[in-house]
Amino acid sequence: MSIDLQQLLNSPSVLRFISVLARTLPPEIGYPLCDRIGSWVATRREAQFTQAVRINQWIARGASLSNAELDAAVVKTLQNNARDIYTLYHYLDQPDTVREMIHFSREACEIVQRPEHADRGLIVLGLHLSNFDFILRFIIKEMGFKSMVLTLSNPQGGRRVEYEMRKEIGMNIVPASVGGLRSAIKYLQNGGTLVTGLDRPIPEPRQKPMFFGRRACLPIHFADLASKAGVPAVVMAAIQQTDGKYHVLRSEFMEMEPGLETIRNAERVLKQAEQFIRQMPQQWNVPLPVWPDAALGM
Repeated sequence: MSIDLQQLLNSPSVLRFISVLARTLPPEIGYPLCDRIGSWVATRREAQFTQAVRINQWIARGASLSNAELDAAVVKTLQNNARDIYTLYHYLDQPDTVREMIHFSREACEIVQRPEHADRGLIVLGLHLSNFDFILRFIIKEMGFKSMVLTLSNPQGGRRVEYEMRKEIGMNIVPASVGGLRSAIKYLQNGGTLVTGLDRPIPEPRQKPMFFGRRACLPIHFADLASKAGVPAVVMAAIQQTDGKYHVLRSEFMEMEPGLETIRNAERVLKQAEQFIRQMPQQWNVPLPVWPDAALGM
């Protein structure tokens, strides 16, 4: 009987087991084990999880890789993803060590040090690049960063476990429901900072913005929120550099142009996201296909 890899990886019991194992194993064992797991997952080409990574890596790298090059890119991406999960749980209760693992650019510090209510609100858009959840936990729990985090309206499985972990450290989590979006606009109009994802695909969107030159199944709600609240948006990303540290970067503040369609404003922001991903595509790992129709072109 074949293993449903997607269901397995999204299982709450499996995620809890991984968290316990990661806390127990020292890095000299944990990281090599992550590399082996990533390599094994890459061989399961029939799994939806692996197919999604293959499609996303293929397009983000210009849709020009050979089969061998794509195989290598997928292996490295999945190894990095496994290592990020291990890092998140292994250092969960070691703030002093984590502090040494993160480097904030001067521009990123401006975001992290914002008061809970500034003169003007701001939307911070995070990417599934490197270990952004690891960074977000640290700046909220240890640095006192105050924000509203807009997330899935009804998380299930492993996502539910992540949701509960975020609540435990005091994240102000609001579901992306109609009521949640109204609350988000009021929060922004009062000078608050809203954090939400940028690159997690959604099923059957009404509009598909251009991303890496193709129509993508990405949400564009952030552009609508920014327009209605009259606030700018900024893309933030964490990239692990050769020094082993997670370097936190941000784009320029982007105002939504009045009179421009929501999808066009969203595409302007997504262009900034592309630049970050191109810096280190092997660290970009979205477990769902951003371009599901692209499977036919591979």
